[in-house]
Amino acid sequence: MRVLSYQNIQYRIMQTRITKLSTIAFVLTLMLTASSALFAQSGDQRTNLQIYGSALQYKGDLDGDDKFGDLEWGGGLSLNRYISRSFDGGLHLTYGSTEANEALGRFDAQMGTAMLGLRLKMYGTILKEDAFIGPYLQIAGGGAWVKTDAVRADGSPQVDDKFITAAARGGAGIRFRFSDAVSAFVETNYMIMGQDKIDGYDVSDNDRFLMHNVGLGFNLGKATDTDMDGVPDRRDKCPDTPTGVQVDKDGCPIDTDGDGVADYQDECPTEAGVANLNGCPDRDGDGVADRNDECPDEAGTAATNGCPDSDGDGVADKDDKCPDTPAGVQTGPDGCPTDSDGDGVADNEDACPNTPGPGTANGCPELDAATKKILEEKVRFEFDRARVQEGYKQLLDSIVTVLGKYPDHVLLIKGHADHVGSEEYNQALSERRAQAVKDYLIERGVQNPDRLVTRGYGESQPLVKVNERLSKRRTESARARNRRVGFEMNTPDMQLNLD
Repeated sequence: MRVLSYQNIQYRIMQTRITKLSTIAFVLTLMLTASSALFAQSGDQRTNLQIYGSALQYKGDLDGDDKFGDLEWGGGLSLNRYISRSFDGGLHLTYGSTEANEALGRFDAQMGTAMLGLRLKMYGTILKEDAFIGPYLQIAGGGAWVKTDAVRADGSPQVDDKFITAAARGGAGIRFRFSDAVSAFVETNYMIMGQDKIDGYDVSDNDRFLMHNVGLGFNLGKATDTDMDGVPDRRDKCPDTPTGVQVDKDGCPIDTDGDGVADYQDECPTEAGVANLNGCPDRDGDGVADRNDECPDEAGTAATNGCPDSDGDGVADKDDKCPDTPAGVQTGPDGCPTDSDGDGVADNEDACPNTPGPGTANGCPELDAATKKILEEKVRFEFDRARVQEGYKQLLDSIVTVLGKYPDHVLLIKGHADHVGSEEYNQALSERRAQAVKDYLIERGVQNPDRLVTRGYGESQPLVKVNERLSKRRTESARARNRRVGFEMNTPDMQLNLD
C-alpha cells in the first residue's frame, strides 16, 4: 500500500481547489454568454471578452522590497459585464511565470489567478460611451494558484511548493474603441498575494507584483435595432425609421437642408423648404412651391400657378385683359367676361345672354312688328267658362313660335272676366282662364315654362264699358269682348306691368 507524504496530500488538495475554481469560472462564462439579449459591453452590447498578453514584475524579500524586477510573460482572459454607465463587473483569469535571481537566493514560479472585479469607467460618464479613448480604474479580488521552486543562499533546503492563496489587485487602464465590436486596451495593476513564500522567504511583507496587460476586447452579440438602421435602439432617437432610409448618428433620417423634412420625404432635399410642400421652398408664402410657381416673388393662388389674381376670376393678372372684373362674373381665357351670344354685351350685363341684341336694349333683341301684332291678339272665352276654344288654338300656337324666337323673354298671361257675378267669383274665374292658356302653351312644348307668368284681374279692367242697367241680351256683345286673356312680353330686365 502506497503511503502519501504530507506534501503529496497538500498537492492533491490544491489540485482539487484549482479544479473547482476552474469549474466555477467556466460556469460563469456560460451564464454570461448564454443569451444574445445580454451580449454587449455598453448600454447596447453588455458583454465583452478580452484576450491579452500579461507581464509580471516581482517585488519581495529577494530584492529587499525596494524595487520591481524584470518582466516575465503570460496571458489572460477576461469576461466583462456592463452594469451601468459608470461600472462594469468582470471575471479575470490569468496564467504566467515569475522569477528572480538575487544575492539572497533565486526562485522560479508559475502562477494562475481567478478574480472577480469592478471597473469604474470614465467613458459613459465624463466621456461619451463611444469615445475612442476610454480611461478606467479597477479593483479585483479572488485566488491564486502557485507552483514555486526556490533556493535560498543561506544553505536552507530547496523549496518545491504548490499552494493556493488569496490575491487582490487594483489599477488603471485605457480602452481604445475601434468599432462597436472591437477595442484594444492597456492596463497596469498592483497585485498583492495572500502569502509571502512564493520567493522561498516568508519573513516580511507578502509578495507583490505589477501586472501589465495588453490585448483586444470583443463585444459579443448584437444590439437591439428594431428599425434595422444600424443605430441601436438605446441610442436611436427615431426608432421607427422606415427600412432602407439613410440615418444620422442618432438614428434619425438624414435632413441635408435642415428644414425639418427628412431627405426621403423631401422633394427638394438640397433647398430648405416647408413641410406642407414636401420640403420645397416657397419664397412668397402663397402655398405654391417655387419650382411650380410662375411668379415666385409675388403671392398668388394655386389655380393661377402661384401668380396674383386681383379680381379672383381664375386668370392671372399677367394674362388678364380685364383685371377688374367684378367678383363672381364668369370669364374667358383672357380674363374678360364671357359673351355667349356674341352681341358685344357681356353675359353679366346681358339680360338675354343667349340671344343677340343691341346694347341699347341690354343685349336683348327688340320685338319685331309681326310679334307685336300677335301679342295684341286676345283669346276669348264663353260665359262662365275657362276652356280654350278651338278657334284660338292657332293664335296660341303662334305665341309658342314667338316664345321660341325670343327664348330670354318673359310672357305675362293676363286673365279677365265680365261684370256678371260677384267680384270674388270673377277674380277666380279670370285666374283660371290665364292658367288654362298657360297649360296649353306648356302642352305645346314651350321651353322653360317658368317664364310664363299668369295673373288674373277679375272684372276690374274691362275693354268695353257696359251699361249695367241694360239687360244681359242687349249687353252680351260688349260683355263677350271683356271675357278674354291678353298677352304682354318683356325682357328679363324690364318690369312687367302687373297692375
